[in-house]
Amino acid sequence: MHHRIGRLRFGYRLRTVAGQVFALQVIVVLILAAAAFSALLLQSQADADNEARNRSLAVAEAVAASPNVHQALADKHPTAQLQQQAEQTRKRSDVDFVVVMSPTGVRYTHPDTTQIGKHFIGSIAAAQQGRTVTETSVGTLGPSVRTVVPVTAPDGKVIGLVGAGIAVKRVSLAAERQVPLIVAATGVVLGAATAGSALISKRLLRQTHGLGPAQMTRMYEHHDAVLHAVREGVLIVDAQGHLLLANDEARRLLRLGADGEGRPVTELGLEPEAEQLLVSGRAITDEVIKVGDRLLAVSRRPMTQRPGLGGWVATLRDTTELSALMGRVEVVQERLNLLYDAGLRIGTTLDVTHTAQELAEFAVPGFADYVTVDMADAVLRGEEPSRPSAKELRRVALHGIREDAPLDPPGEPVHFAPSTPQASSIGSGKVVLEADMAAFSGWQEQNPEAAHRLVDYGLHSMIAVPLRARGGMLGVATFWRSRSAPFTQEEVSLAEELVARAAVSIDNARRFTRERTMAVTLQRSLLPHELPQQSAVDVAHRYLPAEAGLGGVGGDWFDVIPLPGARVAIVVGDVVGHGLHAAASMGQLRTAVHNLSTLDLPPDELLWHLDELVTRIDQDRDGEAPMLTGATCLYAIYDPVSRLCTMARAGHLEPIIVHPDGDAELPGVPVGPPLGLGGLPYEKTEILLPEGSSIVLFTDGLVEDRQHDIDEGIERLRNVVAHAGRTPDQMCQAAIDAMLPAAPHDDVALIVAGTRLLDGDRTASWDVPADPSAVAGVRAAAAQLLQDWGMEEEAFTLELVLSELVTNAIRHASGPINVRLIRDRSLICEVSDGSSVSPHLRRATTMDEGGRGLFLVAQFADRWGTRYTSGGKVIWTEQQLPEEK
Repeated sequence: MHHRIGRLRFGYRLRTVAGQVFALQVIVVLILAAAAFSALLLQSQADADNEARNRSLAVAEAVAASPNVHQALADKHPTAQLQQQAEQTRKRSDVDFVVVMSPTGVRYTHPDTTQIGKHFIGSIAAAQQGRTVTETSVGTLGPSVRTVVPVTAPDGKVIGLVGAGIAVKRVSLAAERQVPLIVAATGVVLGAATAGSALISKRLLRQTHGLGPAQMTRMYEHHDAVLHAVREGVLIVDAQGHLLLANDEARRLLRLGADGEGRPVTELGLEPEAEQLLVSGRAITDEVIKVGDRLLAVSRRPMTQRPGLGGWVATLRDTTELSALMGRVEVVQERLNLLYDAGLRIGTTLDVTHTAQELAEFAVPGFADYVTVDMADAVLRGEEPSRPSAKELRRVALHGIREDAPLDPPGEPVHFAPSTPQASSIGSGKVVLEADMAAFSGWQEQNPEAAHRLVDYGLHSMIAVPLRARGGMLGVATFWRSRSAPFTQEEVSLAEELVARAAVSIDNARRFTRERTMAVTLQRSLLPHELPQQSAVDVAHRYLPAEAGLGGVGGDWFDVIPLPGARVAIVVGDVVGHGLHAAASMGQLRTAVHNLSTLDLPPDELLWHLDELVTRIDQDRDGEAPMLTGATCLYAIYDPVSRLCTMARAGHLEPIIVHPDGDAELPGVPVGPPLGLGGLPYEKTEILLPEGSSIVLFTDGLVEDRQHDIDEGIERLRNVVAHAGRTPDQMCQAAIDAMLPAAPHDDVALIVAGTRLLDGDRTASWDVPADPSAVAGVRAAAAQLLQDWGMEEEAFTLELVLSELVTNAIRHASGPINVRLIRDRSLICEVSDGSSVSPHLRRATTMDEGGRGLFLVAQFADRWGTRYTSGGKVIWTEQQLPEEK
C-alpha cells in the first residue's frame, strides 16, 4: 500500500512543472554521461587500433632491418636461423606473430611451425615492390592488424618479406582497465547533477505551487488576458499597500501612469473618494464612486482568508452607460409591468360599464391623475358598433385622485366639439396628445367656461385615445394629469396599448351583453309569463340566470299545466349547456311536454313518450346543432279531489315534500335515465298529501356547489324549507336567500306548489249499475245537485251530456261505472268504466240510428276527452261557468 501511495505521489510530482524539470535534468545528465562514456570507449578503440598498427609496423621494420635476417635470407635454409629469432622478437614485442618469408610469400618462420613453408595469407603485392603494407583483418583471434615490410639488399632488390601482426583486443585491454574509473567518475557526476536537479525542482515546486505545464500556460494566458483583454479594471496590492499589478482597464479608469507598480496606493495620485475607498481595508461589493465624469462600481476582497496579511484585490467596472441604460430599462420594465397588470385587472367581468370603470381605476394614479371613458349608447346595449359621433356619447366611467374634479359624472351624455382631442381621436382613429392645456389651442371651444375651470383646477395635459376593437369604434378614453408631470410623446404609445387591451375586453363584454340579452329574451319568452289559473295548488316560482361570465342563461325551465278533472301538472327540467342554443332547446322540450300533457298521460308514460321524442329530434339534427339528449325532467300531477300526487323523474333531482307541520322529506321517487338515453323504464310514485302541503321542485343550480357535494346541498335546502306556516312565495325567497351566492354559476329554476283540497260540497259521485234504466236516476240526482249549487242554467246541458256518456258506458263498456261531478272554475263531469276501449267521434248520416252521442257531447260541452287509468278509462267534459263577481 505504501509503495502504491509512493508511486501515486511520484506520478503527481512528475505531472507538475517542477517534476518535469527534474525529470528533464536527470535525462540530460544521463545522456551526457552516456555520451562521454561512449566517446571514451570509441577513443580507446581508436587508440588501440593505432597502437596495433604502430606496434606491428615497428616490429616488422625492426626485424627487416636486422643483419641476422639479411644473412639468414642468403642461406639456403633460413628457417633454422630465423625461427628462434622471430619467436624471441614476437614474445618481447608482445605481438601475435612475426613471419619472415620469401619474396614470393613462402613462410620461413611462424609461431605455428606447421604453417612454415606455406604461403602468407594477406596482401604482399605492395611489399614485393618495396613498399610497406598495413591492413586490418578478422581472423580466429578477432580483428587484428598486420604489417608486411620488404627486406632489401644493398642494391634495393627485395630479398624477403617480414610480417608482424597483433590482435586489436590485446592492445585494448589497457584501455579497458580504465573503464571502472570512468564509470565511477560518471556515477559521481550523475549523482551530483541529480541532487542539484532535485534541489532546484523542490524550490521550483514551491514557487509554482505544484502546477503542470498546461496549467502554467493557462495561467499565463489568463494573466495576459487580465492585463490587456479584460474590460474590467483589476488592482492587486500587497499587505503594505504597494501596488503590485494594474491591468490596462484599471489604468484607464483611474488614470494611472506607467510607473505606478511598486508604489503605495496613497502616492498614485487617485481622486480622494477612490483612494479612501481602496485603502479602507474593508470588503466591499459594487460600491459606486465617481471618478471624473464616470461612475465606477468597485469591489474589494482580501487575497487570503485573513484580511490584512496577504494583500487585497480590487475590481472596477465602468457603469456610466449601464446606469443610463438601466434607467431606460426601468422605465420600459415599469411600462411592461403596467400593461401586464392591466391584462389581469381589466376585463374581469363581461360587463361593459364595469370593464370601463376597471380601466379608469387601473390607470389612476399609476399613469394618469384622472380618467374618463365615453361610449356610444349602442355599445352599452350590446349592439354592433358603428363609427359614433362625438356628439352622441355617454360618460361611462370616471375615476381620479380626487372626487371634486370639474368633469361630467358617469351616466351623463357628453358632446365634444370638432376641435377637441376627443372628437379628433374618434374621427381619425388615432391618439391625440394635448401637452399644454393652458395654451388653449382649440380644445376649449366646446365650452370655454368649463375649459377654464379645468385649467384652474390644475389639469394641464391630456391624451385622448380611441376605443377600437376588431375594426369597430366603441368610444374614447381620456387621460388627464394635474399633479404629475405633463404627458410626453413617449407616453402616447403606452396609453394606446393600455386602451387597446381594455377595448378588446370591452368589446368582448359588448358581444356577451348582446348574446346574453338575446338569450335572456328568448328564455323569458319561452318560460311562462303568467301561470294559468287553477284551483289545485298555490304556486310561487323563481328563475335566475347565471351571472354574466359564469355561465349565463341556461336551459332550466318550469311549467304549471292545468289538466282535466281540476288536476294540475307541475313540471321542472334542465337542458345541458348555456346560451342561445340551450334556451332554444329548452323551448322545444317545454313545447313537447305541453303537447304530450294534452294526452292526459300518467307521469311515467309521458316521460317515456318524451324520451322517444327527444331521441327522434336528436337524430334529425345536423352535426353542429346542440343535442337534447341528457336533458332532465320531473313531472308531477296533483289531484285536489283525491289529494293524490303522482310523480316520475328522468334524471332530475328528487322533489321535497313539506308537510303542514313543517316536516320536510324526500318522497323516494325512483330515478330514471336522462331523456334521450332510453334503455330503462320510468317508474312513478303516488303519495297522498294532506291539505296545505308543499311540493318543492328545483334544478341543480340551486343546490350544487363546487365546495360541497350535491347531497349536502339538498340537505341544506331541506332544512331551509322545513318550516310550518310559510306561503309558497315565502318559501321560495327563503330558499334563494339561503342557498344562492351573490353570483350563481348556473341558472336556477325553483317552483313551490302549496296543495289545496276541493271540499266535499264541491264534488259528488255516484256508482251506476250496468242497467239502462239507471240513467234516469243519475240524471235526476245530478239535476238536483246543480240546483243545490245554484247552477240551474247548466243543468240541461249536463243532463244531456251525462245521459249520453252513461248510456255509452252501459252499452259498450264494462263495470264498475262511476259518475263524478266537480264544481271548480268549470263544471266537470267524469264518467269512468272498466274498459280501456277509447270512444271516437263519428258523424252520423240521416239514415243512421246511432253515432250521434259523442257528437252531441262535443257540441254542447266546451271541452271533452279521455284519460286512461289502471282500471279502465275516464271520459270527461267541461262546461265553462260564468266568472263570479
